[in-house]
Amino acid sequence: MSDASVVCSNLSFTWPDDTPVFQDLSFALGSGRTGLVAPNGAGKSTLLKLIAGDLRPGTGSVAVGGTLGYLPQSLPLTDDLTVSEVLGIAAIIQAIDAVESGDVDEKHFTTIGDDWDIEERTRGQLDRLGLGHLTLDRTLNTLSGGQVVSLGLAAQLLKRPDVLLLDEPTNNLDLDARHKLYDVLATYTGCLLLVSHDRALLDRMERIAELDRGELRFHGGNFTAYEEAVRAEQEVAEKNVRNAEQELKREKREMQLARERAERRQSNAARNLKNAGLPRIFAGNMKRGAQESAGRAGQMHAGRVTEAKARLDEAGRTLREEQRIALDLPDTTVPAGRTLFLGEQLRVRLGDKEVFTGDGADLTIRGPERMALTGSNGAGKSTLLRLLNGDLPPHSGGVKRADGRIAYLSQRLDLLDEDRTVAENFAEYAPQRPEAERMNLLARFLFRGARAHLPVGVLSGGERLRATLACVLCAEPAPHLLLLDEPTNNLDLVSAGQLESALNSYQGAFVVVSHDERFLREIGVNRWLRLSDGELKETGAPEV
Repeated sequence: MSDASVVCSNLSFTWPDDTPVFQDLSFALGSGRTGLVAPNGAGKSTLLKLIAGDLRPGTGSVAVGGTLGYLPQSLPLTDDLTVSEVLGIAAIIQAIDAVESGDVDEKHFTTIGDDWDIEERTRGQLDRLGLGHLTLDRTLNTLSGGQVVSLGLAAQLLKRPDVLLLDEPTNNLDLDARHKLYDVLATYTGCLLLVSHDRALLDRMERIAELDRGELRFHGGNFTAYEEAVRAEQEVAEKNVRNAEQELKREKREMQLARERAERRQSNAARNLKNAGLPRIFAGNMKRGAQESAGRAGQMHAGRVTEAKARLDEAGRTLREEQRIALDLPDTTVPAGRTLFLGEQLRVRLGDKEVFTGDGADLTIRGPERMALTGSNGAGKSTLLRLLNGDLPPHSGGVKRADGRIAYLSQRLDLLDEDRTVAENFAEYAPQRPEAERMNLLARFLFRGARAHLPVGVLSGGERLRATLACVLCAEPAPHLLLLDEPTNNLDLVSAGQLESALNSYQGAFVVVSHDERFLREIGVNRWLRLSDGELKETGAPEV
C-alpha cells in the first residue's frame, strides 16, 4: 500500500445557500493513520464525502491513489438486507456455489475474480470485529445499531482498501466492540483518514489534522500530543496578547504625553514671542514651525499606535476562543455517605423480557459517589436509569430515595422547552435567582449576550447540552443525584471538554452511562458497575 494517497488541490465547496465550507484547501496524505478533528459543523464529514466522491467540489480536484473504502456516519441500509448483501459478497458466494455445482458459465468466473477465498476472509474479518456468531443470511433488523456499524466496517475492509475513510466509526459501539475496532485499525497499513470524537481512538492515530476556519493544520503524534501542543500554543498566544496590550497602552500614553508637551511648548513659545517684541511675520513663521514639528511628532506617535493595534489584532487572531466552563456549585454538595438511593431485589419487565435475572438487582448509591454504568448495547442500562429516576416503577423489589432532587438527562436532551429561549428556560428552573445572577451564570456556561436569548430549538447539540446543564445544575433546589445517559453522543471534542468541566464542578452524586472510557476517567469516576446478561456487578476501572 505504499502508493496509497489522498491529494486535494485548491479544493472549494459551497452549500446551495451560498454558505462556504472550504476555499482553496490543499493537502496530501500518504500511508498512516490520521485523525481529523474540528467542532461540529466545521466540515469534517463534508470533506470525507468530497474525497469519497459523494459530493463534487465547486473548484479544485481530489485524487485518491488505490482502492477506496468509505464508512459514512449514517449507513444507507434497509432492514431487510442480509449480512452477505451488506458485505457485498452475496453475488460472489452465489457464483462460487454455482461453479461448485458444476455450472462453468464464464459469467461466474468473472464475478468471482480472485475472491475464491471470500467466505474464509469474511469469517476472519467478522471474527476480528466480534461478529463471528453472525450467519450470512441474517437480516439487519435482527442486529443492534453497534453491530450494524461494525458490519459496515467489515464490508469496507473486505475490499482490501488502500485508502480508508471512516466517519465516527465508534458511534453506537459498546466497550468491547470499540476495543475490537481499535485492534483492527492498529494493523491497518494503508492511508487512514478518520473523523471521531472518541479520544481513546484518536490516541491511536499517528497524526492529527485540525480543520479550522477552512484550513487544515497537521500535528505529529496522537491526540494527547495534539492537546499538549495546542495548550502550549495557547499559552504563547495569551502571552503575546498581554504583551501587545501593554505595548498599545504604552504607545497611547506616549502619544498623549507628546501631545501635552507640544501644547506646552506652543503656549510657552507664544508668550516668549510676544514678550520678545519680534515682528509679526517672524513670529508667525516661528509659530508655524512649532506647529509643523508638533504635527510630525503627533503623526509619528499615531503611526506607532496604529502599528501596536495591528500587532494586538495579529496576536488576537492566534488566540483560541475561551471554551472552558468555570463553575462553583456549592448547592449541589451531598454529605459523604448519605444514602441517596437504595434498591433491593429490583425486577423490571419490558414486554416478555426480564431485565434483571435471578433474585433481581441490588443497588445502593451514596453521596457523593461518581458512578459509571457500562454494558453492551441492549443490556438495560437506560432502563436502570429510568428506574433510579422513578419514571419506571419496578415490578417487584424495594426502593428508597432520599429527600432531594434527582435530575435525569436522557440521550434526547428533551428537558427544555424548544420554543423558549435559553434565558426563559433558565428562569423556569431558578425563579428565585435575580435576573442579573441568572445571566452571570449563563455566561459561565458560555451563553453570553445574544446567545442567551436564542430559542433552544435552534441550538447545536453541544449548545443544547450546555443549556440543559445550566438549568439542571443551577436549579432550585439543586440536584443531589444526577443521571446521564450517553451524554457525549454526537458531541464534538470541545463540547465534551465543557461537559467534563461542568461535571467536575458538580459536588453531588452521579451515575453516567457511557462507552467513552477517557471521558469517564476525566470526570473522576470512582465506582464502576457493569450490567451484563441481567446481572448488575461491581467491577474495577477497565485497563487503559
